[in-house]
Amino acid sequence: MRLTRLTLLLIAGILALGFVRLCDFLLRDVESQTLQATEETMVDAAHLFATAAELHLEEGAFGSEISEFFEETFSRTQEREFEANIFVKQKTTLSLGCYLTNKEGRVVFDSAQQRLGEDYSTFNDVLRTQQGDYGARSTRADESDASSSIMYVGAPIRYQGELVGVATVYKAQSELLPFVEMRRSQILNPTIAIAIAILFLIWSVLFWLYRPIGRLADFARRITVGERPQFPLLGKGQEVNALGKALRDMREALEGRSYVANYTQTLTHELKSPLAAIRGSAELLDEEMPREERHRFLTNICTEVERSERMINRLLHLSTLEGKTQLQKLEKIDLKALASETIELIDPQAKVKGVTTKLILPPKEIRLTGDYYILRAALENLLQNALDFTPEGSVIEVHLSTFGKELTISVKDEGPGFPHFALEKAFDRFYSHRPKESSTKGSGLGLTFVREAAQLHGGHATIENHAKGGAVVAIHLPFEESKRGR
Repeated sequence: MRLTRLTLLLIAGILALGFVRLCDFLLRDVESQTLQATEETMVDAAHLFATAAELHLEEGAFGSEISEFFEETFSRTQEREFEANIFVKQKTTLSLGCYLTNKEGRVVFDSAQQRLGEDYSTFNDVLRTQQGDYGARSTRADESDASSSIMYVGAPIRYQGELVGVATVYKAQSELLPFVEMRRSQILNPTIAIAIAILFLIWSVLFWLYRPIGRLADFARRITVGERPQFPLLGKGQEVNALGKALRDMREALEGRSYVANYTQTLTHELKSPLAAIRGSAELLDEEMPREERHRFLTNICTEVERSERMINRLLHLSTLEGKTQLQKLEKIDLKALASETIELIDPQAKVKGVTTKLILPPKEIRLTGDYYILRAALENLLQNALDFTPEGSVIEVHLSTFGKELTISVKDEGPGFPHFALEKAFDRFYSHRPKESSTKGSGLGLTFVREAAQLHGGHATIENHAKGGAVVAIHLPFEESKRGR
């Protein structure tokens, strides 16, 4: 996945570089195209001025008449009032200039009146025109300022077919910059928008494709470490949903196989002991044996049958619970009512043993979203486990409490507690630790059920020995303050 991401990022980088180069080319090309278009019109103007000069030549020489004509023409033009709104530029004055040079290349007329008498015979607009080529140049008025460039275009002035001078028109490039900047913005803005759209498309593909894959990877990792997470939401992508469904089906198939094999082995092992006891007692039963002996064997058979039946029932409940990846039936649960109902179920057994059950509640009512029957069964298992450990005449306490975003349901007994090694294995399937003085053996499934119920509700279960004796087994569930009853 990392290689694919790097590949896509590399593609995005190449696309970005390509857009940068394209923008640079287009932006540079705008200026050259604008200058070329302007130069084309300057060629026309140069030839118009050359023709006008030819009409005012006096026997092939530049006299006062030609200078007067051009001076009057430019003077009157400068006096003209006009307003031309050309896209982003408002034009109100003449920006085109002209100068005339004689056969030797000296300036005989200049609309700006700055070049008169100067020798321009070495400048390309004059020199190349006199040589019969296209004469043009671009020269900076200030060598340190690129925007000070002025464009010059020359046209030949002829008399009876002989070249006698050059008419040059010139225009400052700064007059064209508003049009260049406008065209650049017209190119740059859409290009940036397209680049952003492509980058957004690439990001969307990464988000749409790799976010679900990342969720699947996290889902697989959590399964590997023994968690039972809910199947993640993968969006509407057909391919990723097909992959997710295949992964889920494979997981369920593999878990089902190992689950059946494991349960078959452990159940066979655990049932050997009660079946052997039942078989031994049945074989020793004899009608002629004393009544006390017969009663003891019959009681042993009933006890082992009851133990096997309870083990099988708990195993069925546990297998149903472990087969769930998420809660199917959710409802608002009043935990006080749930705890009270569960205590009433256990109370007859507690009274027979002389044990008192005590429910300790917080001042406010607690409501939780979850599966009522699973939580009740979990609390019933906790109470049954505590009752098995608690000696006669003692007290079992059930505490409901909240702290921050956590709800705790704990059951405390006054039994001998757990040795340190047993605390680490207490929630393992089929693990049961009983004190030597205990006459019964547990199924080793009750606390496992409690742990599975807590995990299904997004929480966890803990067990510890109380400082004053006994054990405390608790279910910790996520809890939001806003969910409390009013």
